[in-house]
Amino acid sequence: TMSVECLKRGCWVLDGGLACEIERKGFDLSNDPLWSARLLHTNPEVIRDIHFSYLNAGASIIITASYQASVEGFCEHLHVSSLEAKWLIERSVTLAKEARDDFIRDKFLGGLPTLIAGSVGPYGACQHDMSEYSGSYVDHMTERELMDWHRPRIASLLGAGVDLLAIETQPSLKEALALVQLLKEFPSAKAWVTFSCKDGLHTSHNDLFSTAVEQISLSSQVVAIGVNCTPPSHVTPLLDSARGCTSLPFIVYPNSENDLCAGESLCGQSITPHLSSWIQLGARLIGGCCGVGVREIETMSNELRGRGYC
Repeated sequence: TMSVECLKRGCWVLDGGLACEIERKGFDLSNDPLWSARLLHTNPEVIRDIHFSYLNAGASIIITASYQASVEGFCEHLHVSSLEAKWLIERSVTLAKEARDDFIRDKFLGGLPTLIAGSVGPYGACQHDMSEYSGSYVDHMTERELMDWHRPRIASLLGAGVDLLAIETQPSLKEALALVQLLKEFPSAKAWVTFSCKDGLHTSHNDLFSTAVEQISLSSQVVAIGVNCTPPSHVTPLLDSARGCTSLPFIVYPNSENDLCAGESLCGQSITPHLSSWIQLGARLIGGCCGVGVREIETMSNELRGRGYC
């Protein structure tokens, strides 16, 4: 079972961005309403190969390609039934499991277990209107509406056997609280919760990060809390602001400082110098988001292991 104590014991390397690596392989996701989730339907082997590459680079936790996957989105844009849409969400877990099985068979040398986190992106991520970066939609949605929308994907991910859920890139406390409420319907499920933040104190929807951390930490099903999809320069002040608000380990997977992959050599270079201060502030799970690729995770993993953190 995934426990807070288990996560606090070591330092866990997460994977990096999926879209960045998909685009490096020649796919154009720029105007796709399904983003990387489309490849669950068209090119599943590409997703599996990227998961394997991240494990090979030193990641202990890989995140499923379900961030922008929703039943309504698949039905609308792939013209599939809701049953087939749920199967595609389950496929995101199957692909991660296949990559893990291949890695353990070929490369595994002991150490931390390899975990699969089921990505639960915000409602806005599936609207294809950039609202995930502001959370503006929560102002006219009820907690019940948010719960109803998120339920099918969470049920599919848990049914397919993820080790825990990655409730990630949450722009607002309101949606995160709705998701934590929804978790109660799945009492054995565990999750981490990460917010996207607009500065060193506030979530994208302008909640105080420290307040969000305090409130979400009250759930016994949340095993780590923190920040992702945010410039790395905001992370230290964010963690510092919330240090006294939780006993949970912090999780951090920011964007590359140059955000999206402009050039391979630039990606993620700005994350590694921050590692020591993040760990001192209580971060125990560290990886990357937009613009952070396999090479950068390998550098980060080597750095953390070289310093004896992992």
